[in-house]
Amino acid sequence: MPTLSVIIPVYNEAATLPELLKRVMGVPVEKEILIVDDGSTDGTREFLDRITDTGVSIFRHEANRGKGAAIRTALPHTRGQFVIIQDGDLEYDPMDYLVLLRAIDDSDGVVYGSRNLNPRSGKSYLRYWFGGIALSWLANGLYGYRLTDEATGYKLFRSSLIQSIDLGCVGFEFCAEVTAKLGKRKIRIKEVPISYCPRNFEEGKKIRWTDGLKAGWTLIKVRVVG
Repeated sequence: MPTLSVIIPVYNEAATLPELLKRVMGVPVEKEILIVDDGSTDGTREFLDRITDTGVSIFRHEANRGKGAAIRTALPHTRGQFVIIQDGDLEYDPMDYLVLLRAIDDSDGVVYGSRNLNPRSGKSYLRYWFGGIALSWLANGLYGYRLTDEATGYKLFRSSLIQSIDLGCVGFEFCAEVTAKLGKRKIRIKEVPISYCPRNFEEGKKIRWTDGLKAGWTLIKVRVVG
């Protein structure tokens, strides 16, 4: 059984996916890689068709459904002891898997990689940085956490834990939903510093300010409704 299952949801990431996949494969940990092509039209599909590595499983959505939907497609197929979500761009450094894995044994089964705990970490657009801080404050206020980076893309889970959470997310609100549902169950989230090299819209950044509003509403909705 692999130690780590790496779920990579991708939508039109032909420019970065080959390098990203090389970096993921280079991390010295026993792992499996599950890539979900979420309806790409830019050559991503053709690149995936050429992959023959038996450690890489590929799933496809015929139309774009969203990051959360892609994660939910892959989760039932994970076999690793731990699960991490990896975006298809190059904003996050896969070598930080090792930092998160070292911390998981001293946690309740969840470790978030915090960009804000690393003073050398890059910063995204100022409005997005403030939006991330606001989401952290909201999560902390609603669920009693002390998170510095609720919206981080690097979230590491024990497989049994993440598979036990009933997720309904479709898009980028995955982060908020999983944080909220962990909070409802009083599960501690540990944070460790990670590196971050943000890209801009010209380079393919996809998240929009409206996704921040959806995330905030998700945090509130789960707290009030469940």
